[in-house]
Amino acid sequence: MQQKKAETFATRFGFVAAGIGMAVGTGNVWRFPRVAAANGGGAFLIALTVAMFVYAIPLLLAEMAIARKTRLGTIGAMRDFMGKKFTWVGGWLALVALGVMFYYSVVAGWTMKYLVLSLQGTFSGPDITPEVTESIWLNFLDSPAQTILFHGIAMFFGAIVIYKGVTAGIEKVTKIMVPTLFVLLTLVMLRGVTLPGAADGLVYLFTPNLEVLLGSQVWLEAFTQAAWSTGAGWALLMTYAVYTKDEEDLSVNCFIIGFGDVLVGLIAAMAILPTVYSLSPTIEAAQAAMGSGNNGLIFVYLSALFARMPGGTIVAVIFFLALAFAALSSLLSMIEVGVLNLMDAGWERGKATIYVCVAGFLVGVPSAYSISFLDNQDWVWGVGLLISGLLISVAIMKYGVEKVRNEDINHAHSDMVIGPWWSMMIRIFPAVFAVIFGWWTWQSIGWYPGEWWKPFEVFTPGTMFFQWGVGAIILIALNDKMANWIRPGTFDLEKQSQASMKKEG
Repeated sequence: MQQKKAETFATRFGFVAAGIGMAVGTGNVWRFPRVAAANGGGAFLIALTVAMFVYAIPLLLAEMAIARKTRLGTIGAMRDFMGKKFTWVGGWLALVALGVMFYYSVVAGWTMKYLVLSLQGTFSGPDITPEVTESIWLNFLDSPAQTILFHGIAMFFGAIVIYKGVTAGIEKVTKIMVPTLFVLLTLVMLRGVTLPGAADGLVYLFTPNLEVLLGSQVWLEAFTQAAWSTGAGWALLMTYAVYTKDEEDLSVNCFIIGFGDVLVGLIAAMAILPTVYSLSPTIEAAQAAMGSGNNGLIFVYLSALFARMPGGTIVAVIFFLALAFAALSSLLSMIEVGVLNLMDAGWERGKATIYVCVAGFLVGVPSAYSISFLDNQDWVWGVGLLISGLLISVAIMKYGVEKVRNEDINHAHSDMVIGPWWSMMIRIFPAVFAVIFGWWTWQSIGWYPGEWWKPFEVFTPGTMFFQWGVGAIILIALNDKMANWIRPGTFDLEKQSQASMKKEG
């Protein structure tokens, strides 16, 4: 008989820190400011707040409820929560989370490389222009020895932390990294807002352009940011929640984790927007920086702007250290998804960690070698995460939305009572998913007119459906084997016991 995992988070702060570390990633630092700037600043913040209550918080609560009831990783959790024939759903959640991990470790390696460069004083001096920093960036990408090395360093860091376990590893490290991340970004923000002309950037960020709210673009971007930034529906918080104590509150913790993630994005925006608009030689240059994509904004333009900033060398070190902390804290949760599922099958933590991290390194090598391959994987599994959120909402509806809310979320130790709004958001989630998923699919069709179906292009719908289809077919074929592979959980044993008592009665 499998009982509740022996490991637990020792403190509530430890779990919340791990949860925020899970949610906060590179997207908070490089996507949030860029998307906020492109979508009306203050208007985007309003739309994002709505998206948190409609999309992110409901899914985070759903993940925690499922995890605490089943006390198993994704595969066993969905087997016990939805029924044996739906074990493949848990396999899908794990597949997508690990699919992200395989390339996200490469991204984490980038942040570590740029931390090293900033420590070396690379981004200082009058000769550091966007053209120079673009050359540095491209030379790095064109050096597989470098990209694979730092990808390996990121995975090695994750392996060490996860190997040590929940309390001595994840909790201990994130209790240091997450508060330090807030402090570091705040320092960069304070420097940014004190630059000449920085006030214009802040006014733009916080002044709501209500006309923008009448358009669909800002809402679609806000819901996408809420989904990708908080990790809602990714099964990462579900994995961490397995290790919480029975008396741990769900509602307040989820709100803290969700809005803590938004706060990091807001601080990053207050650091980056004033810096870009203050130090850029022209408004056109500032707009080019904000429209240059994630990699261009951080590794090309911002790196060059640090050279124009008084004390920029120190600010660059602080910034890239914060970015590395954000990336690595998220990577830990992805590794733990794989490790926990193997532990549920009877593996020891040490063996499971080595297996997942070695596999993660090997499967991640193509993404480290080719930026096009990485972009493709980011596209496929990034959008695939939306499907994971849909499956979690369906699982809740299948089990009973009100039953989950009244028995599992609003339990005896809850600090905040969650009302019927949560139930409504879960029930309408498929419609919300259809709009966001349809928008991304329709956009990508426009990127490849007449060729959207091709499975080997970088950003086509065809490549998404091809890779998802292969994965889903394999998982469905292995459904029964996965169900039998995972040991019985306490929730499953309780159901069997109740069924036996009814039969005897």
